[in-house]
Amino acid sequence: MPRLSSVAAQTLQRQIHDGVYPHGQPLPGQRELAASLGISRAALREAVSTLEALGLVRSQAGKGVFVTRGSSRATSELPAGPLALPPQQVFQFRAVVKPAAAALAARQADEAARAVLHDAQARMEAALHGLDLVSASKADLDFHLALAAQSANPLLNAAIHSLEAPIAYSLRLPFADPAGLWAPADEHRAVLLAIDAHDAQAAHAAMLTHLVRAAARVGISFELP
Repeated sequence: MPRLSSVAAQTLQRQIHDGVYPHGQPLPGQRELAASLGISRAALREAVSTLEALGLVRSQAGKGVFVTRGSSRATSELPAGPLALPPQQVFQFRAVVKPAAAALAARQADEAARAVLHDAQARMEAALHGLDLVSASKADLDFHLALAAQSANPLLNAAIHSLEAPIAYSLRLPFADPAGLWAPADEHRAVLLAIDAHDAQAAHAAMLTHLVRAAARVGISFELP
């Protein structure tokens, strides 16, 4: 069953797209909005955090939460992520471990395991066609978590899953750029092609390229080992 915060994020996203909450206007106050959605204020804050990472809203201290829907933002304006981890560090961590996971998956993943990746990719593309960024980012996360599981290395898988929240947050950030909306899906496709071909070197390179480009789309750069 989907989390209440995820359902609320979906509802608010749809209302923003439908013009219920126009660009530049504030959302109702927390108490009113939580009551209208039938959720707690804690769940509402989580939903708003998801939408903020996706670039659909922006919190302004002392003023409220405003609809932005695709407005550009500087790296310094990126919302704080879970565990107070800077996005640069999360992207750097992913760039160190995820290419290795992709390479191992290319060697280890059987047909059933690859089908899980293709399912996540298909759900991501379907969501993008419908401009459903909440579902697209969830499918994006599912793709990366499945890839970690298919590395067949329990420690690598556990390390990635232990940071699921900040990783999910970092995955949402590039979706805020309408011009690059399809870039993550296109880059995933290159990773999938390499895994399907059991080409570990190509899978490693495709995943590293994806992560460096994803970070660059939100103005983040980092050193590689």
